[in-house]
Amino acid sequence: MGNITFQKALEVIETLPEEQRESLIDIIRRRMVEERRDQMALNIKKARVEYKQGKVKRGTVDDMMDELLNRKSFEITVG
Repeated sequence: MGNITFQKALEVIETLPEEQRESLIDIIRRRMVEERRDQMALNIKKARVEYKQGKVKRGTVDDMMDELLNRKSFEITVG
């Protein structure tokens, strides 16, 4: 598929009959749910690997806050 602007996509969608627009919305929602599910599965897999490697600590929120407050400096890794 060639490059298409967001506005052009909207214009094309607006030309579709209502039933097809509703089907399109349903398809897009299902695909977005699937993408989120896939991302969540990947995050879980990464977390399990990090846990096995000892990169993850277990504890309560209070434990984490105590550790953060008692350190002079700390690094937060997100990813």
